[in-house]
Amino acid sequence: MHHHGYLWVGDKAVFDNDGLRRMPVAPWAADDPEETVQRQAAYRAWTETFTGSEVPPLVTAHWLLKSPSLVRGTWDDPAEAAAWLDGVLREHRPRFATAHDRDPRRLARQVARAAETLAHGGDVSLGYYLTRPMFLSVAVVSCSPNRADPGLACPIPHPPRSDRTPPP
Repeated sequence: MHHHGYLWVGDKAVFDNDGLRRMPVAPWAADDPEETVQRQAAYRAWTETFTGSEVPPLVTAHWLLKSPSLVRGTWDDPAEAAAWLDGVLREHRPRFATAHDRDPRRLARQVARAAETLAHGGDVSLGYYLTRPMFLSVAVVSCSPNRADPGLACPIPHPPRSDRTPPP
């Protein structure tokens, strides 16, 4: 198992648009064959919009369905993934909208819980209001397999550690 990191900073109004963040549901057949074709075309278009969007998905595991170009890092070690998360939070902390969110002890506890969650194969997704009207979404998603949705394919081929040793 390994972990992929994702980061999005954007307009809170865009983040609040659930339609952009929701994975489409496969269409059901209609009585009219032409309507079935239309539903299938709409489903394909919606799926392309979803997978092509940088906006965070409603379901954390669905990051794995999005473009591999959105992966900000890949780690085998959950502690390394948590360290990346810690760095992202430290970088954005001055822009957090509330003193509660900026509290370094609180952030350290969140990173420690994230490391534990990742070590057990879970996903981590955190979100923070930034100076208005911005929002920060950061996620680390376990991959190969993902515990929440084991059928999801890895967006980036990631060979086993023994295959990644540098050449002499």
